[in-house]
Amino acid sequence: MKFIQTNIKHLRSLKGFSQEQFAEELGWTRSMVGSYEEGRSEPSIDRLIGLSKYFDIPIDILVKNDLRAAKDTSFIEVGNKRVLFPITVNEANEDLIEIIPAKASAGYLQGYADPEYIEQLQKIKLPFLPTGTHRAFPISGDSMLPVKDGSFIVAKFIDDINDVKNGRTYIVLTKEDGLVYKRVYNKIKEQGCLELHSDNKAYGVYNVNIQEVIELWEFTCCINTQEYDKNELKLSSIVNMFQQLRVELKSVKGLENQF
Repeated sequence: MKFIQTNIKHLRSLKGFSQEQFAEELGWTRSMVGSYEEGRSEPSIDRLIGLSKYFDIPIDILVKNDLRAAKDTSFIEVGNKRVLFPITVNEANEDLIEIIPAKASAGYLQGYADPEYIEQLQKIKLPFLPTGTHRAFPISGDSMLPVKDGSFIVAKFIDDINDVKNGRTYIVLTKEDGLVYKRVYNKIKEQGCLELHSDNKAYGVYNVNIQEVIELWEFTCCINTQEYDKNELKLSSIVNMFQQLRVELKSVKGLENQF
């Protein structure tokens, strides 16, 4: 239990409790709290369970992660439990945007709640973004055209999955599929799930149970890393692409006649 002593002390300080007050809250003795925080002994499994229930944090997070990097708001609801959500700030206490590199995106599923993993990511500051916590995620494939393969979606973290806006695009982290970028529809009340659509209709619609959703990030902006080919920028090519995606663009068809 590598981090348990520092975590107990940090969690107590977040609550603003003295050792005696903390002991009363948990039904321990003050000497037990002091012993655990100083590393002279380790809590039994029963006391770990009690600590987990009190803070609503999984035991594995308590013993495997250094929670000193976390603020109060760094713990988020995921399904029916809370997990650590590291937030990186600069010297001016401004939130930075962590960039998930394409080669490391597969590892995000294992590292999303690990402060050490988040700490080693490259970071940028985009002053034009609205307030909130943002990350940049790599996009691969053609399921969300015209977003090109290799682009990055900068997205804002959504605290409550129930806040999904129908028809908006989101980065969704799930236990089975890892990171996906899709157009999302809220089916929580009816079916307990999110309905995920690709803008490229060659890909089918599928549902994700909300218990499978680990993180949800709402689109803020797209950073394209490739130049568009001149043929891609021709109006006729754009119209043809959207027709293939079964999107009606009557106004664009009217403009096409002018060329």
